[in-house]
Amino acid sequence: MPKGFGDKLVVSISSRALFDLSDSHDIYENQGLDAFSRYQVEHENDVLKPGGAFSFVKKLLSLNDILGGEPRVEVILLSRNSADTGLRVFNSIEHYGLGISRAAFCGGNSPYQYVSAFGCHLFLSTDASDVRSALGNGVAAATLMSSAPNIDDREEIRFAFDGDAVLFSDEAERIYKSEGLGAFTEHEKAAAKKPLPGGPFKDFLRALQGLQHDLGDDGPIRTALVTARSAPAHERVIRTLRAWDVRIDESLFLGGLEKGVFLKAYGADVFFDDQTTHCDSASEHVATGHVPHGIANEPKPDKSV
Repeated sequence: MPKGFGDKLVVSISSRALFDLSDSHDIYENQGLDAFSRYQVEHENDVLKPGGAFSFVKKLLSLNDILGGEPRVEVILLSRNSADTGLRVFNSIEHYGLGISRAAFCGGNSPYQYVSAFGCHLFLSTDASDVRSALGNGVAAATLMSSAPNIDDREEIRFAFDGDAVLFSDEAERIYKSEGLGAFTEHEKAAAKKPLPGGPFKDFLRALQGLQHDLGDDGPIRTALVTARSAPAHERVIRTLRAWDVRIDESLFLGGLEKGVFLKAYGADVFFDDQTTHCDSASEHVATGHVPHGIANEPKPDKSV
């Protein structure tokens, strides 16, 4: 962690995840960089509409007001814009009163290399290649999927996580993919008392729990595990979290049921999963981050002759 951040929870986010930049991005894709730059400068005083992660970020930053004193949450903007074209983004941040003061504008290059430099616990972006690079450097990261902004007045912020390949390694999922449900179940029963290795979001969950501790038992952060596992494969998960000394407020063992409707019922502000099918279901209801990690995201072998 860089000097000066102390025990803060540090989250980095791309400008397209924070705001709706679909109009300018279409210009970039269809007319090129010069047209994009002109458009951004011409519209730099036009306030951007909230993007998929706006509500999540706003609630996260509001925790600083609840805690008082030295801020415990830092949100950093990482953008492929230049500082010149990014002025519209900062003007919009000021308009909405978001407490974001640090940023890296990379002039068309990927900003992922600054994720570790800033000491971020989490990186959210709409660019899958940037997310993969951040994951490869040991930082929890997710590709924010297209979904309607979830704007509500509820003070509480609710996180939801898949288990295998997100909070935990994909060790068990590899057995399921290669040998089937029966072998997976038997393996997990036999290994019930052996904690699972950590996945890419383990450290983020730990940092989040530190913030929960400071906010107290009645604080506004709530966490949930939403997994396709069911009994008897649940025991290893419970014992793993116990071994990590990590508390999860709610645990849903769905046995393969579609996750979206359960996430809506829980009221998740953001959900993280490694499998695109679950993400597609979830994004109909809540802000969803695809975690391109583990066997489900490895390239399929080429069977062509």
